Amino acid sequence: MKNLIFQEPKERVTDGTSGISYAWNSIRASVIVPLLHLAIILCSVMSLMLFIERVYMAIVILYVKVLRKKRYTEYKLEEMKEDLELNKSYPMVLVQIPMYNEKEVYKLSIGAACGLSWPSDRLIVQVLDDSTNEVLRTDFFQYTQKLVELECLKWIEKGVNVKYETRKNRNGYKAGALKEGLEKQYVKDCQFVVIFDADFQPDEDFLWRTIPYLLENKELGLVQARWKFGTAGVWRIQAIEDAGGWKDRTTVEDMDLAVRASLKGWKFVFVGDLGVKNELPSTFKAYRYQQHRWSCGPSNLFRKMTREIILCERVSVWKRLYLIYAFFIVRKIIAHWVTFFFYCIVIPTSVLVPEIQLTKPIAIYIPATITLLNAVCTPRSFHLIVFWILFENVMSLLRAKAAIIGLLEANRVNEWVVTEKHGNTKKQKNNIKTLKKSRSRVGESNCVGMIGKGLAQDLCISLDHVNLVKLVPFGFIYQSEYDRFN
Repeated sequence: MKNLIFQEPKERVTDGTSGISYAWNSIRASVIVPLLHLAIILCSVMSLMLFIERVYMAIVILYVKVLRKKRYTEYKLEEMKEDLELNKSYPMVLVQIPMYNEKEVYKLSIGAACGLSWPSDRLIVQVLDDSTNEVLRTDFFQYTQKLVELECLKWIEKGVNVKYETRKNRNGYKAGALKEGLEKQYVKDCQFVVIFDADFQPDEDFLWRTIPYLLENKELGLVQARWKFGTAGVWRIQAIEDAGGWKDRTTVEDMDLAVRASLKGWKFVFVGDLGVKNELPSTFKAYRYQQHRWSCGPSNLFRKMTREIILCERVSVWKRLYLIYAFFIVRKIIAHWVTFFFYCIVIPTSVLVPEIQLTKPIAIYIPATITLLNAVCTPRSFHLIVFWILFENVMSLLRAKAAIIGLLEANRVNEWVVTEKHGNTKKQKNNIKTLKKSRSRVGESNCVGMIGKGLAQDLCISLDHVNLVKLVPFGFIYQSEYDRFN
């Protein structure tokens, strides 16, 4: 028999690592696991709400495209045009162009509006200029307002009825300018108002392709034409007045007016095959400011209009329910929250917590379906879907934060930063240097948040010792988590 050698057990070595591990296990069991379970339940419910809404919209879009049941195709546009020309019964039209320091695009926008094909004695082009800055002109500085005024005078000499309006302040921002513009004495004979942002470039037949719709149906308050990120609108002035006029209580004054007009019973037509060119934000910083405004404004409007929508008896219960649930809650709030909280926080964090079990439908199938339904709306860009998913993840923090700010009416709720436009001109050297300098400011709150979110996801990967990352719509599913589904 071999001799057995017994050794004294070595004394257990305790160090800081075991203490950290014990603390992590304690916190995980008592705090993190219950919170993650609750978060998964809430996010799953929101995901299902978003999924049902996207499927419903896909069915509606498919029905419209396959059967070509477009509302505006019911109108006999050519016959209406012929009637207008024969009877010379052209309505008086006001074109409003609100501006604020648009030194790069003011000529393009004024020229496009003045070039519209419509009888000159039945058209008024109103330039609402709130500019305050100066522009370098060769060897001297000149106020932007003076340059815009000179451009207006040039078109006046050509016979176009242009009205140049300025204000002593910027009260109400864009909504305030539009409101004061409609109060001018020469507007009282106008039936319709066309609103273009400073970078819009409509084709010359724009009025001929939109005004007849409003003339044919007296219940129509607004005709909208498609552009890259929104709409150029032709309003019936009576509809604006009936809805209570422009209000500056949110940063989405056009949505505010449209919702109020719909509650008054006015109907709208969206002309999907009529395009209006405009400029996209030229820098990431400008895009972030724009997205903050577009995400914060709707949620803040929802906060201020919920009671008004519920108590409105002029429209059906179904329409009120649609406005509150589908339009505001699901599209303007839940869509942002799901993208950020669930797909960028909850799912990556669950990698570190083996007690959490995610099901395939909630974590993979539903997000994938939502993504594909969104992507099929722009089939020409389908090959960019992966980059779009990543970019949506990046922007989700900003949008979710903005939606919360709007709901709580917290700081920055009414922040209005005009999107800088470049037009067709090149920036001067000093402006380029300033732009490059601003891009290097990684200390901005939004940039820090986005970088922090990315580092947190990387941390989840490293702590789980994972080399392979499975990419799914709106979020990352890591290999260990993916294995749990199979």
